[in-house]
Amino acid sequence: MSVTVRVPAKVNVQLAVGAARPDGFHDLANVFLAVGLYDEVTVTEADELRVTCEGPDAGQVPLDRTNLAARAAQKLAERHGRTPDVHLHIAKDIPVAGGMAGGSADGAGALVACDALWGTGASREELLDICAELGSDVPFSLVGGAALGTGRGERLTPLEVGGTFHWVFALADGGLSTPAVYGEFDRLAQGRDIPEPVASQELLAALAKGDVHALAAALSNDLQPAALSLRPSLADTLAAGRAAGALAGLVSGSGPTTAFLAADAESAAAVAEALRASGTCRAARVAESPATGATVV
Repeated sequence: MSVTVRVPAKVNVQLAVGAARPDGFHDLANVFLAVGLYDEVTVTEADELRVTCEGPDAGQVPLDRTNLAARAAQKLAERHGRTPDVHLHIAKDIPVAGGMAGGSADGAGALVACDALWGTGASREELLDICAELGSDVPFSLVGGAALGTGRGERLTPLEVGGTFHWVFALADGGLSTPAVYGEFDRLAQGRDIPEPVASQELLAALAKGDVHALAAALSNDLQPAALSLRPSLADTLAAGRAAGALAGLVSGSGPTTAFLAADAESAAAVAEALRASGTCRAARVAESPATGATVV
């Protein structure tokens, strides 16, 4: 018997970052939007825990017990007094190390799949608790839709979305380390007063109304200067997307994927085509939001 769970990527339509805390994390006001690019995690009973992966950039995915999907299986097994003897197979379609929470998605997918396979009957609260232990973005990968993440991003408040938004994601060569980007954020912030992160009321209203133009005007990412400092070429990608007719563009999370909001599906297709021809990215993908969270298929 096996169970397959489909899990979406995310884009941060707002990422407000506070000063570094004593524990090394940062307080965030992180407005997540799940988008229709998906990984699928299939879990099958096995003699021991093992991980395999296929798809774009699969060679960059760790296949040992440090993989978030493997860690999710181990944590759920520990809580329910069993061994995590499963084969986890990840079919990747979310960019690896791209700032779109692909690893977090795999952790959430494995958790839901193992719960279904083992019949552990874990409550949603228990699953979200394990997600928060795994990483700041993992709870949202489970929930999907749209949410405001506070604390280090793990405390979620669901948000209303009043329509469909059309996105183009430009994929860069190589990845960017999230800790490295936060480290650069701290370096750039030295000597400055960092305000407490708060959600933009204009942005929340734009999401609730489904107003693409208002959302485009309100997009923001406090990590973008750090990502551009570490990868200056991303500025060329952002310029190419805007020149192609995107309403707005920003670095997705810690990068290096860049995200462009388009007026409609036709415009998104044109922006993606222009980005592919621009020579500033290795690929461009179109997706809609919001998308549902981790779902057994």
